[in-house]
Amino acid sequence: MSLRNVAIIAHVDHGKTTLVDQLFRQSGTFRDNQRVEERAMDSNDLEKERGITILAKCTSVEWHGTHINIVDTPGHADFGAEVERILSMVDGVILLVDAAEGPMPQTKFVTGKALALGLKPIVVVNKIDRPDGRPAEVLDEVFELFLSLEANDEQLDFPTLYASGRAGYAGRSDDVRSGDLSPLFETIVDHIGAPDADPDGPFKMLATLLDRDNFVGRVLTGRIASGKLKINMPIKAIDDEGKIVEEGRATKIMAFRGLERVPVDEAGAGDIVAIAGLTKATVSNSIVEPAVTEPLHAQKIDPPTLAMTFTVNDSPMAGREGSKVTSRMIRDRLEREAEGNVSFKITESAEKDSFEVAGRGELQLGVLIETMRREGFELTISRPRVLFRDGPEGREEPYEQVVVDVDDEYSGTVVEKMAQRKAEMTDMRPSGGGKTRITFSGPSRGLIGYHGEFLSDTRGTGIMNRMFERYGPHKGKIEGRQNGVLISNGSGETVTYALGPLEQRGILMVGSGEPVYEGMIIGENAKPEDLEVNPMKSKQLTNFRASGGKDDAIRLTPPKRLTLEQAIAYIADDELVEVTPKSIRLRKRHLDPHERKKASRQKDTA
Repeated sequence: MSLRNVAIIAHVDHGKTTLVDQLFRQSGTFRDNQRVEERAMDSNDLEKERGITILAKCTSVEWHGTHINIVDTPGHADFGAEVERILSMVDGVILLVDAAEGPMPQTKFVTGKALALGLKPIVVVNKIDRPDGRPAEVLDEVFELFLSLEANDEQLDFPTLYASGRAGYAGRSDDVRSGDLSPLFETIVDHIGAPDADPDGPFKMLATLLDRDNFVGRVLTGRIASGKLKINMPIKAIDDEGKIVEEGRATKIMAFRGLERVPVDEAGAGDIVAIAGLTKATVSNSIVEPAVTEPLHAQKIDPPTLAMTFTVNDSPMAGREGSKVTSRMIRDRLEREAEGNVSFKITESAEKDSFEVAGRGELQLGVLIETMRREGFELTISRPRVLFRDGPEGREEPYEQVVVDVDDEYSGTVVEKMAQRKAEMTDMRPSGGGKTRITFSGPSRGLIGYHGEFLSDTRGTGIMNRMFERYGPHKGKIEGRQNGVLISNGSGETVTYALGPLEQRGILMVGSGEPVYEGMIIGENAKPEDLEVNPMKSKQLTNFRASGGKDDAIRLTPPKRLTLEQAIAYIADDELVEVTPKSIRLRKRHLDPHERKKASRQKDTA
């Protein structure tokens, strides 16, 4: 049986996972009467909620005697390390672009990686049935993108298909509105060659993905570069310098059949398989037979650009909602995460019971924190900060390319806000339908927490996409939050009688009858300075009756509840987010007011 390995790359929400579902259905991977979840590939709870692909997944379909391994890759640049490794397993890519939106920043990010590896592209213009589709212009934009990414002549001579993933058809002209996905299957078989692997050489495989299985333990996935792997065969893992990491046996070999991993007795060169039996080997190690000493080349990974401090929850409410609260549990969990995700770097911080976690972006770190809180962890999280480095001309910081699509009326506000964040506009053009597409280049530091404000400024209609661009010169001070906060001056339960007058001071983040503690942030002050308040002050009980109906019930405005990402972006340097399985609370780093004043004085004199 012939073999093809292909990855699907696309921008977030361009229909990649939906198209893969249709490939499954039409190749007979799913029975007609089988109940399959919509978007079967996005299996993780967070993926379903956010509507994005976070983890790369391998699947396969059979088409007229050809076994096609399909890898669904994340479209978001924060998960770029995942994408870079995945591309080393395939021989070609299907680039999926929306017929209306065209190529977007993350399309550019992943496509650039694919073209640099010399992979052959197939371009699929998806959602061809959209009423605002502009397929001819989108195809020109793709060609321009390939030219800007220095594609070679063979890559520029790409086949183009027009499709509707949801309706399940594809064709070679842009007026196609019916049929099935046969043209796509045929193009994959004809255009993307069989894997360039040596069936007669010694066994070699580069570990690309790592996960754990409750029954067989550590599972490493990768493509066999040469030779054959048989069950119980002796193997060893070597690092990129050729040093032995460990030796063992292939206790289980699993191949991909549809969405399942199926045990097989042997696998040959070019196939993508998962192996169990090693306990220390990790991503980017070469898995080889004992006689081999030369490692396989592993793809270089972009450095982390953002770091946060994860600390044990030490608030007065610690341990009430979570089951995993010790620093040992947090350390083990973070080390396990870094093992499978090479873009994370975990180090012990100088502070007691705290860990420095460096990653590629806010979304990636936010997903990790959300996953941990669902597993029962309690943590306190610091404000994200960018990682600087020393360059030839002094201190350098990470820059991002930001592409926004906004209604024309909001473009002025967005340009002004981005300028405040030290971003420079590099391009501005109409994108049809009364919208403008603006491209900026600016320091990551200024963009932390801007997304929520951007949505408010554009009344929820704007689309923003960010991508790591380069390290550049330090841009100096960037103004942070303008307002101070309201801080509880004691512990207890909030009272409506006390919250009523506090509403005039600013925006409350707690409602009536909620537990609070000293040093906890309960709202945003209307003025720039912080204000300590008493949200538990109750009415004095006397025998005197108020005149004129003053005792009427106080009606409170519903409190402003921040999501995890909003909370992380909102806090200042002297504040923390307390994260538990049930609650997200904001607090001052120093709960005691005297400690706060002391720390503030030390900062001023430093």
